[in-house]
Amino acid sequence: MSGLLAGKRLLVTGVITEASIAFSVAKLAQNEGATVVLTGFGRMSLVERVAKRLPKPAPVIELDVTNTEHLESLASRVSEHVDGLDGVVHSIAFAPQSCLGGGFLTAPWEDVATALHISTYSFKSLATACLPLMGRGGAIVGLDFDAQQAWPVYDWMGVAKAGLESASRYLARDLGPRGIRVNLVAAGPLRTMAAKSIPGFERFEETWTARAPLGWNLTDSEPVARACLALLSDWFPATTGEIIHVDGGFHAIGA
Repeated sequence: MSGLLAGKRLLVTGVITEASIAFSVAKLAQNEGATVVLTGFGRMSLVERVAKRLPKPAPVIELDVTNTEHLESLASRVSEHVDGLDGVVHSIAFAPQSCLGGGFLTAPWEDVATALHISTYSFKSLATACLPLMGRGGAIVGLDFDAQQAWPVYDWMGVAKAGLESASRYLARDLGPRGIRVNLVAAGPLRTMAAKSIPGFERFEETWTARAPLGWNLTDSEPVARACLALLSDWFPATTGEIIHVDGGFHAIGA
């Protein structure tokens, strides 16, 4: 078997449709020689249907990252399909509508707590749930949206992403001695189902396509997936706690 991820065993979360970044990650990973296990939540039949559209059908495990029982049993359920994990992809985020679209000052704590639990704390929860299956050389990669500044309409999700970035650094600190790398990929805006749920998301699109020096394709998630694969591979053996921007260079341009 040949390929960038030949022989690697990966757990990929967050596949909902073929437009999902996680779907591109899973598809390219299989093409590069990896064995992939997916997780899904809620619309399991939809995830299972999408999983069959991969180059090789992949098993789907139900995972609610706020459910303690799901997390505690995750390693044993994954073990039914693979005998260990070399990589984990966290592509999970959610915020109630009150937390988006201009509701920063009015969103109630209960909704903000939900956003932080699912979008931030789950990065740590998923990592620790998978630790029994991971050894030295393993890699955990999360999907990010640059949290260095405030964005229109992003509101508490922006705060959640800032927390994700900080959590990734602390995970890198604590998992480094085990030989496990932890990194994030900060993607530019893509027309995923998650993006469509953000009121006013088109404001990102207009600005991004005009200002990114390399240009930006709002419907092509492959560049982001390629970065994830690189971080999951053996080609970044000494890189952890890093945020790789795959955004056409937008983050580097002031105006």
